[in-house]
Amino acid sequence: MCGQCGCDEPQAAPLPRRRLELHQPLLSRNDNQAARNRDHFTRHGLRTINLLSAPGSGKTALLEQLARHWPRPPIGVIVGDLATDNDARRLQLAGARAVQIRTGDLCHLDSALVDQAFSQLDCSGIDLLVIENVGNLVCPAAFDLGEQRRIALLSVTEGEDKPLKYPALFKSADAVVINKADLAEAVGFDRRSAIANLNAIAPQAALFELSARTGEGLDALIHWLDAKPA
Repeated sequence: MCGQCGCDEPQAAPLPRRRLELHQPLLSRNDNQAARNRDHFTRHGLRTINLLSAPGSGKTALLEQLARHWPRPPIGVIVGDLATDNDARRLQLAGARAVQIRTGDLCHLDSALVDQAFSQLDCSGIDLLVIENVGNLVCPAAFDLGEQRRIALLSVTEGEDKPLKYPALFKSADAVVINKADLAEAVGFDRRSAIANLNAIAPQAALFELSARTGEGLDALIHWLDAKPA
C-alpha cells in the first residue's frame, strides 16, 4: 500500500454498468470538416499531402528539397508544431508559402485547425499543398485532415521496427519514405528487415528511399507526387 495513488483506500461498491448509445462516430465532427477541406482543396486544384512522422525524422528538410525542386513552384505548406514558427520560416526561405499552426499541448492536427490555416494561405499559382503534421507516430494517424494522399516518413536512425510498433500510421499511408539513406551504413540500419516489416504492415504503400540532406532519390518521390491522385 503506497498511500499516494489511492490503492490503500477502502474499495467502494462497484457502480452499475450503463450502456451509452453514441449513434455517431467520435470523430464525426472532424471527419465532416475534413470532407469540406477536401472540397476546398479540390476547387483550388491542389494535390494535398498529409506528412506524418516522429520528431527529427527530417520532414522539414524533405519539404525544403521539395520547395526547391518542385517543377511548378511555389509549393504551399501548413506546418504543425506545439510551439515556435521555426519550420515555417525555414520553408519560406526555401521558397515555399508556409503557414504555421502552433498547437500548444495538442499532439496532432485536426481538420478545423487546418481549415483555419488554409484561410491564411495564398494559393494562387500553387498546385501542391503539404500538411506537415505534428511529430508523433500515434495520434495524428486517427485524424483525416482532408488530404488526398498520406505519407509516412521513417528515418534510418529510428530503427527497422517502427512499422511493427506503430502499425496504425503505416497502415493508413499511401506512401512510405525512408529518409537519411546516406546515414544507413553508419547507424547500422538493416534495410532488408525494414522493408520486410513495411511489406507486412503496409503492403499498399509505395516505397521511396532518399536523403533529404543530399537530395538523392528525390526525383522518384516528385514523380509520384506529380501523378494524378487516385
